Amino acid sequence: MARRTLLASGLASLLPARLAAQTLRPGATSPGIRIAPDQEAMVPVDGGRIYVRVNGALAARKPPILFIHGGPGSSHWSWLNATALADERAVILYDQLDCGRSDRPGNPANWTVARYLSEIEAIRAHFGINRWHVLGGSWGGTLALEYGATKPAALAGLVLQSPLISTDIWLRDAADLKAAMPADVRDLLDRCDTPGAAPQAACDAATAAFYARHVRQVQPPVDIAAYRDALPVPFAEPLYNHMWGRAEFTCTGTLKDYDGQPLLDQLDAKRTLFVAGVDDEARPETVANFAIAAGARFEAIPQAAHSIMLDNPEAYLALLRSWLSRIDA
Repeated sequence: MARRTLLASGLASLLPARLAAQTLRPGATSPGIRIAPDQEAMVPVDGGRIYVRVNGALAARKPPILFIHGGPGSSHWSWLNATALADERAVILYDQLDCGRSDRPGNPANWTVARYLSEIEAIRAHFGINRWHVLGGSWGGTLALEYGATKPAALAGLVLQSPLISTDIWLRDAADLKAAMPADVRDLLDRCDTPGAAPQAACDAATAAFYARHVRQVQPPVDIAAYRDALPVPFAEPLYNHMWGRAEFTCTGTLKDYDGQPLLDQLDAKRTLFVAGVDDEARPETVANFAIAAGARFEAIPQAAHSIMLDNPEAYLALLRSWLSRIDA
């Protein structure tokens, strides 16, 4: 008991940002990144309007690609390195309702898989896109899975990056990853699942240690960080808490029973790519098994955790350029 008290007080002295700063390496900005959009729109959807930005020409020969952010509750800033692809095709980034620059009605009735899924088609219809690629990461991978399973005629290719396919499997993987953390951090993380069992600052610091290993391994470059900090809502915590919970390895929200595994065999296997970071909280072995179930290709990105486009944009963009070019037709 004394050791636990000392542990909590010691970790409580470290602010989460300071702990992360000691363990995260500097992030890189992709050559060709476009911080400013070429065009913007507020697209009407059920419940309000969502912010959408485009870089590159939507009428280019190669189909555009839509990137779906994770969370639930994150925003489009983490995909900014992907705008380097705009030299060959249009890159579309957007904020889901109640996130980023989108409208923020704050109504939990809007916070459902089906309603967020409907935003994808709203974007395509608004811009009059006949053929496109769709890439979703994490919770965005859930939406991409749901979208791909409908076999839309407009879908040229689908990328499921570090996707949430099954909450039960996700939490089992998270438990294994927590078990591999240093014993003092692991003990504190377990205690923090009970409200009030440990000081909040200590819980935040321990969670930051897990995130630095398995969620994001870099400090965003200055230009990307400045863009993120200028967003009205870089991260919508109430939405995240409602649909997921307090942290990546604990689910108490509406997604607690989500299971998209039956949708895997409904994907167009030849036009689907699964991706994970080598150190991803969506463990590469698990994501590879999802790819096998779908009959699709899988690739692991080195020197990356869950936030692959920030952790290793060079390797990720090279993979996307190669794969997209093969399936553009």
